[in-house]
Amino acid sequence: MQKPNFEQTQAYLKQSEPTFYAPEKLGYNEMLINLGPQHPSTHGVLRLEVLAEGELVKDVVPHIGYLHRCFEKHAEQLTYQQIIPYVDRLDYTASMNSNHIFVMAIEKLLGITDKLPPRVEYIRVLVAELNRVASHLLALGTFANDMGATTAFLWAMRDREHILRMLEWLTGARQLYNYMWVGGLYYDLPLGFEERALEFIQYLPPKLLDFEYMVLQSPIFLRRTQGLTPIALNDAINWGLTGPMLRACGLAYDLRKIDGYSVYPELDFDVPIAQNGDCFDRAWVRFCEMKESLRIVAQCATILLKKHHRTRDFDPQASCVRRPRPPQTDLYFRGESPKGELGFYIRTQANKAIPERIKVRSPSFCNLSALPNFCKDIYLADLIAVVGSLDIVLGEVDR
Repeated sequence: MQKPNFEQTQAYLKQSEPTFYAPEKLGYNEMLINLGPQHPSTHGVLRLEVLAEGELVKDVVPHIGYLHRCFEKHAEQLTYQQIIPYVDRLDYTASMNSNHIFVMAIEKLLGITDKLPPRVEYIRVLVAELNRVASHLLALGTFANDMGATTAFLWAMRDREHILRMLEWLTGARQLYNYMWVGGLYYDLPLGFEERALEFIQYLPPKLLDFEYMVLQSPIFLRRTQGLTPIALNDAINWGLTGPMLRACGLAYDLRKIDGYSVYPELDFDVPIAQNGDCFDRAWVRFCEMKESLRIVAQCATILLKKHHRTRDFDPQASCVRRPRPPQTDLYFRGESPKGELGFYIRTQANKAIPERIKVRSPSFCNLSALPNFCKDIYLADLIAVVGSLDIVLGEVDR
């Protein structure tokens, strides 16, 4: 094979690495800076093309596609049950939540939403809220670490490890679980899991108080985040922001309350909001949401112990649909993941166990796409803080 010459190599690089600003057209004090795709502050394989004038960011363009998982293409060749492990790999920091939303979508297609055993529903919510806390701990820990608070990052990882060990005890995996099946669960909770969950909700609040004193009340953290890239509520809605990004702007919009799916309407919890929509408010909303998730975990664990306790004849696989064959239709189903609104648009085929099309509405993708709108005229160091406040996962962006 002939070795490519220098001109061919340069042409290939220009084609594979597109730039929106030609270097020869830059102004006197302007320069192009590439953040990523390997730098840890980009929270994944993300490349930010930054047009800077000195230390001031004039424009930023996200470049994605470095972690393309081909999820939607894989889904055209797999049965609904076989797709579940691929769903876990979208937002791999909150696999239970993604898993939960997807199986509920298939159950709605089959018309069996109201036929699931109550114990199955409460177990699903219990483990999903534990995973939500783990996701927010990772988000806050890495956000603090981006600004130099390494101790806070280590504290968050320490507390998150308790949840990962509980979920590993339940499923045998630390991040990718494949636990929820269409119509049921892979297996019941191990003996003592509910008690362990109740112990954890006693352990974590004092640790969260330490984290609040260390980070959220730190004068340095406050000066770095308060007033940084505030977003007006109308802009947040127009840009398609959801989850903590939207609630930080003052709108109590949580799909667990709005759509009332699973057993969430039976549980008592609040929707934390803030007002300014800046970097601090995004962190504060996630911090408050962890406390609400702990309330949900406590209620689910108590109900499972007292009302829907385990019995010898209970089999969570008994209600599972081994090879779902939904009728031919189109469906969009959404749920509240830790990042925001995760939705699945599904087009089925008549009497077939393989979908014709599955399209994912990724909250990380939508939140990231709004980045250029509110990152102009800030300092380069502040751009790192803003990216950390988005809480994006590139496996979900490059789905």
